[in-house]
Amino acid sequence: MANLEIRDLTQSFPRDDGSILTVLDRVSFDVKEKEFVCILGASGCGKTTLLRMIAGLDTAESGTIVLDGEKITGTDPKVGFVFQEYSLFPWRTVIDNIAFGLELRGVSEEDRYMVAEWFIDLVNLEQFRDSYPFELSGGMRQRVAVARALTLDPSVLLMDEPFGALDAQTRNMLQKELLQIWEKTKKMIIFITHSVDEAVYLADRIIVMTPCPGRICQNFEVPLPRPRDRTSVEFAQIRRKVLDLINQNCVIQ
Repeated sequence: MANLEIRDLTQSFPRDDGSILTVLDRVSFDVKEKEFVCILGASGCGKTTLLRMIAGLDTAESGTIVLDGEKITGTDPKVGFVFQEYSLFPWRTVIDNIAFGLELRGVSEEDRYMVAEWFIDLVNLEQFRDSYPFELSGGMRQRVAVARALTLDPSVLLMDEPFGALDAQTRNMLQKELLQIWEKTKKMIIFITHSVDEAVYLADRIIVMTPCPGRICQNFEVPLPRPRDRTSVEFAQIRRKVLDLINQNCVIQ
């Protein structure tokens, strides 16, 4: 039985001219425990809207989202969210940013900093424990954001193009580090990306969405062992399959 069940999600928004824009149209899929799923699609296909509804930040027009047998009707501590923007508090140090969620939960200072120290070590930022966000690179800031989300021990971690604003070298490095973190924590991860290469490198499974309105075009496993070689024939074959879907406007079969 899937940990996360999404059924017939539909979402529309009014336009200035009075018409209605349907962003998501009857989207359904499941995500299993410990699974790493990438959602791939063009800008405007509703990927971020979908993630915000799973997080309980937005309410679906119709359809249901069930996590661990309970319907999501609002924000839930079982769901962690990492945005493309780092959303760190500039007046807090790395350790204070990571401990912030636990502070809100009323966890004692000793316990929350003990947990935060463990996650600082997990994301390899021990030397920057007392640094402020302006003193960090973009990749380091995103590692702080990941650590902060993980301190709350969510069942599922949602990631909305977290590496999209980074240079290629930093992006590749963080992809490797994210997989190392995932292998240690075994969290369910739903990861949004525009990059076919990134999806094939990271995912157990790739969900390809149609252009607006967003529907599920293809949903398929990535049967490659890790660590994955981006230069291998097998990697290139899967990447070509996904690119062909996108180039053909992902016609639903």
